[in-house]
Amino acid sequence: MAFWDDKTLAQMNTEEWESLCDGCGKCCLNKLIDDETEELYYTNAACQLLDNKTGHCQNYEQRFSFVPSCTKVTVDNVESLTWLPDSCAYRRLFMGRALPTWHPLRTGSKEAMILSGMSVAGKVTCETKIRDIEDHIVLWPMKDVE
Repeated sequence: MAFWDDKTLAQMNTEEWESLCDGCGKCCLNKLIDDETEELYYTNAACQLLDNKTGHCQNYEQRFSFVPSCTKVTVDNVESLTWLPDSCAYRRLFMGRALPTWHPLRTGSKEAMILSGMSVAGKVTCETKIRDIEDHIVLWPMKDVE
C-alpha cells in the first residue's frame, strides 16, 4: 500500500510530507474574508513568487525570505488552516479522505491534475498587478474532483 494510506500525517517523514503537495498553487492565491459573515473568497491574484505558466513557486526554498507572510503547512497547523481548498491533499487526508485519482502521487505526473482543472497554471495574475482585489474573486479554486 501507499504511505499515505498506511501512515497518519504525524507519522510521515519530511520527504513523504512534501510529496503530498500536488503543486496546484491554490494555497498561493490571495483570499478575502468577509468581515460580517466570515465567508472565505478565493481570488485569481497570486503571490508574487508564483509562476503563472507552471503554477509553481519560483523560489520555494527561500520563499519566507521574500514573502514573510507565506504559511508553511505542517502537521501542527493543518487543522487551523481552514483556507486550504478541499482539494488539498493535506486537508483531504486530515479529514479522513483519500487522495484524488488525479493526484501526482497516484498518476506519476502533474498532467492529470492540470487536465482536471485543479492547477492555477495559466489562470492567475500577479498580486502586484492587481488594483482592486475584490474584482478578482473566482470560484474555480474551490473545485474538488475525484
